[in-house]
Amino acid sequence: MRTATSTLDVERPRSLKAALAALARDATLAPMAGCTDLYVAVNFGTLDASRFLDLTAVDALRRITMREDVLVIGATATYSEIIRSRHVRKALPMLVEASRQIGGLQIQNRGTLGGNIANASPAGDSLPVLAAADAIVVLQNTLGERRVPLTEFYSGYRKSVRANEELITAIEVPRQHGAQWFRKVGTRAAQAISKIVMAGVRDMPPRIALGSVAATVVRATRTERALADGADIGEAARILGDEIHPIDDVRSTALYRRTVAMNLLRRFWADTMPA
Repeated sequence: MRTATSTLDVERPRSLKAALAALARDATLAPMAGCTDLYVAVNFGTLDASRFLDLTAVDALRRITMREDVLVIGATATYSEIIRSRHVRKALPMLVEASRQIGGLQIQNRGTLGGNIANASPAGDSLPVLAAADAIVVLQNTLGERRVPLTEFYSGYRKSVRANEELITAIEVPRQHGAQWFRKVGTRAAQAISKIVMAGVRDMPPRIALGSVAATVVRATRTERALADGADIGEAARILGDEIHPIDDVRSTALYRRTVAMNLLRRFWADTMPA
């Protein structure tokens, strides 16, 4: 049964200070922005929360800037804004590519990077990009802020270390060295949940992250070390196959996901081979 919207309460702060104060008063408030997942839960009657904090009027959370060599993306920046941003196109082009494959234009115009992070789906298309880029999630409450590496942000399936009174306010991405690479494998290029998504940076050591192969986004650290130590790509692919833990579900099989992940690793290595 669909959730009755008449039973839902929404607070709409116009500043970050007001938003944080609202959470301090009532930590049961659920932050919301693009609502591309929230409205699905409303439609299917699976919504848990009934009180919400609408962040769409907080302009400070939408900004995309460079702070010296660090790319700073506000939590409510939309995928369309990320695609258009000259800072993101220059510093993190693989995030632009991922954003172009997240749903159709309507989703890109509404969906936010902070929402994708907070939703904590292991199939989130932006998450492998951020994990491979060593991104930092900035969390803030009325007492201050803390920074958590994206690779340490998730504590389990759809669970994170964010406290109820904290907001995700920004994502910080350090300067990247080496070729960037992104691939999504799904029923369609967009408007479908990924069966496998992989992002990589051809640095030394390389950084490789995958989605839809475990309960959370995965950094393939054993595979990274093997490649850095000189393993050939065939051996690295075998290590990756052992390192990930995909499952069978309605969208695919574990065998398919493992096989495709290994093939994507080979493709990443070939595509980013120095000239």
